Order: sequence, then C-alpha cells, then structure tokens
Amino acid sequence: MPATEPERTVMDPAAAVPPGAPARPPRGRGTALGVAYVAASAVSFGTLPIFARLAYASGVDTSTLLLLRFTIAAALMRIVLALRGARVPRGKGLAMLVGMGAIGYAGQAFSYFTAVSLASAGLAALLLYLYPALVAILARVVLRHPLSGAQLVAIVMALLGSLLTIGRAVDGSPLGIFFGVLAALIYSVYILTGGRLPAGITPTASTTVVSSAAAVVFAGVVLLRGPQLPRTPVGWAAVLAIAVICTVLAVAFFLAGLERLGPVRASVYSTLEPVTTLVLAAVLLGEQVTLVRAAGGALILGAVLLLSRVEAASR
Repeated sequence: MPATEPERTVMDPAAAVPPGAPARPPRGRGTALGVAYVAASAVSFGTLPIFARLAYASGVDTSTLLLLRFTIAAALMRIVLALRGARVPRGKGLAMLVGMGAIGYAGQAFSYFTAVSLASAGLAALLLYLYPALVAILARVVLRHPLSGAQLVAIVMALLGSLLTIGRAVDGSPLGIFFGVLAALIYSVYILTGGRLPAGITPTASTTVVSSAAAVVFAGVVLLRGPQLPRTPVGWAAVLAIAVICTVLAVAFFLAGLERLGPVRASVYSTLEPVTTLVLAAVLLGEQVTLVRAAGGALILGAVLLLSRVEAASR
C-alpha cells in the first residue's frame, strides 16, 4: 500500500513514512536498488489476498488466520529487533503503539480479511486503496489541515473510482464491500494516529509492538471462540506465506527502499500493490477484470499518484 501516510511500515497493507525513517533519501544510495526494493514490497503485499483465499479454502477462520499471522510476524520481528540491538519504546510511545496495534491494525486487518472472504481479492484490494483520499478528508475535518485544489481533485477521482469499482459488482456481497470500505477507513485513522507518534521510535520497534498487540487481541478472540486451524498443507503454507512474505519481508523491503528513495517516490512505486493483486487474482483465481472495474481502479491509483505529487511539491 502506498506511502502517502505518516506510518506505513506498521504493516501494510501498504506503508508510508514510519517513525525514524529519513525525511529525504540519502544521496548515492542507489536509486535503482531502491525502486527494486519498493517494487518487491508492493508485490509481496499484493499477494496477501491470494494467500488469504488459499488459507480460507483450507478451513481456517479469520480470527485464527490473523492470530497465526501476527504471532509468527511478531516472533520474527522480535528476532530482528534483538539482532539490531534496538529497544522497544516506553511511556507514551509504547501506549500509542499498543493502541494502534490492538485497536487500529487489528480492526483494519479483520475488516480487510473479512472483505477478502466475502468479495473478490481484486475488489478488496482496490477498496483498501481509498485510504489516501480518506486520510486527506479526515486530516481536513479532524485536524483542520487545508486542502489544495489538486487534493480535492484527487479525492473526487478516488470516490468516483470507488463507485466504478463497486458498481454492479457481482463478485462481492454488500457486506464484503462494507468491510472493504471499513478497512480503508480504519486504516486512515490508524495512519493519522501514527503521524502523531513521539520522535525517535524506529520502524522495527513500531512494527514489533503493533504486531504483538494485534496478536494478543486475536489470541483473546480465538480463546473465546475456539480455533479453526487450516486442514491442509496448502492452507498452512498460505498462512506461513502471509506472515513471512506479506508481512515481515514486505515491511523489510519497503524500509530498504524508503531509505534510498524517500517517502514520496516510494509511494508512487507502491501502487504496484493493487495491480499485483488484480493480475494474480485473474491468473490464479480466475477473477474477471471488467473494463469498468479497470477504469475505477485506474482512477483510484491516479488519485494516489496525484496526492504523491502534491506531497512532493509541498516539500
């Protein structure tokens, strides 16, 4: 997911500028390598709905799937944290990250995975990409940030794109569309909260705390409802892929690219994510991509690119 928001690395889907990330790309770090890293991150994030569909087909339910995802990811991130000699933040920063993980990211992930289970993978991915426009709207309404003419155009493009994307969707129930939009809305609030984190919190530390807090939430849910584990080797492989490829590696690739490109340019290349989902869903899951759906997706991605240009011009 694109980096038009202040805290994208706290996991996907699609990240922006994580705490502790450089505001501007250091010179001489290799632009081509940075592009390759961000592209790899976008592709990794883009495979998430595909693996989720495979996991669901094996009998796992959403709560158990997310518990496994965040538990594995948190364990791996804690290893990375230890290897880097980094520390978990304390005080206000820790409390905010725990809240972001337990409420924000847990809610966003549940909504997104539920949307994937009730609608096509492509539709869910495109609906999630409403969040840059929603961030701009919420920043104006809640934080009183002014909106430029270009930002207003981008918002209109995104909303029109969503109407075309949803349209006469035969591959998604109204409830699936609702959860897709809800995921984008929750993620927008989560992003605005991440932008107010205290300075000095590293991306690795924030990702570790957020994933750990989300894991605790879903552990409680699974404890109450009982687990529904995958019943096939393919299902377990899909769960592992979601945790390793779509979470840990996707975040690591993005951070490496962010360091070389900066947040604005990284956000542009991150738009490969929903494109990846649409292509893989068509090839592997047999989902159809209509001209109307493609036009709606193009408008949403165009809005993301326009917002990125506005961000670049403001620096």
